Amino acid sequence: MNKIIDIRSDTVTQPTPEMRRAMAEAPVGDDVYGDDPTVNRLEALAAEMAGKEAALFVPSGTMGNQLAIMTHTKRGDDVICGRNSHIFVHEVGAAAVLSGVILNVVDSQDDVIYPGLLEKAIREEDIHCPPTTLLCIENALATGKVVPLDVMEKVYSTAKARGLNVHMDGARLFNAAAALGVPAAQVTRYTDSVMFCLSKGLCAPVGSILAGSREFIARARKNRKILGGGMRQCGILAAAGILALTEMPAQLVADHENAAWLRQRLAKIPGLHVKEDGIQINMVFFTLDHPMEVIEALPAKLLEKGIKINGISAGELRFVTNHDVTREDLAYVADCLEELLK
Repeated sequence: MNKIIDIRSDTVTQPTPEMRRAMAEAPVGDDVYGDDPTVNRLEALAAEMAGKEAALFVPSGTMGNQLAIMTHTKRGDDVICGRNSHIFVHEVGAAAVLSGVILNVVDSQDDVIYPGLLEKAIREEDIHCPPTTLLCIENALATGKVVPLDVMEKVYSTAKARGLNVHMDGARLFNAAAALGVPAAQVTRYTDSVMFCLSKGLCAPVGSILAGSREFIARARKNRKILGGGMRQCGILAAAGILALTEMPAQLVADHENAAWLRQRLAKIPGLHVKEDGIQINMVFFTLDHPMEVIEALPAKLLEKGIKINGISAGELRFVTNHDVTREDLAYVADCLEELLK
C-alpha cells in the first residue's frame, strides 16, 4: 500500500482540505493586542461550547493545563491529581518548575478520583502542611475510559465544599461527550476550568483551548504571555480550530465505532488479548503471548507494510483510531499483524 496508516495516536491527524483553505483565507490581526478577529471568533465559540464565560487559545494542551495550575494557585500550594494523569506523568514536571506547587498524587484502581479518595488526599489545616487548593481531573481518561457525569458531580461538590477549585484536563473532551451522548458543556459543568485539544481527533494542526470564568481567563492570558504564548497573527491557526469545533465532533462517533470493530477483530488473533474493561473511546489496548523480541520488532515490521504504531509500554500495545484511518485500513492492519504473529 502507498498510504501510510498511522495509528500511533489521534495527534497525527492531518488538517482537512477545508481547514487548509480556511487557514489560507483567514482574516488576521495581532492577538496580543486582542484584535485578531479569527482568534476572537474561535475563543467565543469555544467558550460557548464549553459552557464557560471565556476562553483562551493556546499552542498546546500542556500549556493549557499548566496555565490553569498557574492561574488557580500560588507557590507552595498542594494540587491533587491522579497518579497516571497527564499532568503528573507527561508534562515534564512543569507544575513544579512553573508554578512551584506540590502534586499530591492519588492512587485509584481505575484512575478516577472519587469523593472518598479526594477527602483523604486533602491536606490538614496544620502549620506543617501546605494548603490544598486545586483538584485536577481528566475526562476522557488516557485509558480510554469515560468518567460518568454523576461521579463528576459528586467529586465537584466535594471539592467545592472543601474550598478547592477543579480543573479538568479534557484533552479528549469531545470524545467523552460523544461516548456519553451529551453536549460538551454537560461534561464541563462540574469544573471551574477546562482544557481541551483541537489538534487530536478534531484534526486541527495546532492548538488547544483553556476555558473558565472571565476573571480566570484574564489572568490566564497574562500568564500565557509570561510563558511566551503570545502568538500574534495566529488567526491562521484559529481558522482551523473553528472548523475543528463546528465540523469534527460529530465525526468522533465513527472513530469510536472503528475502535470497537478493531477490538473484536484483534481478539480473534491467537495469542493476542484485547483489553476491554469499559473502554469507550477511540483506543485499543492489547497484550501478546509472544517473546519480547517479537513484540519489540513489530513497529519496524509493520512500518515496512505502511503501518505506523508505537512500541510496547507498561506491557501493552495501543492503537488509536482517527479521522484519517478507515475501516478498510484497520482490516489491513489486523491482517498484517496476524500474519506477522504466526
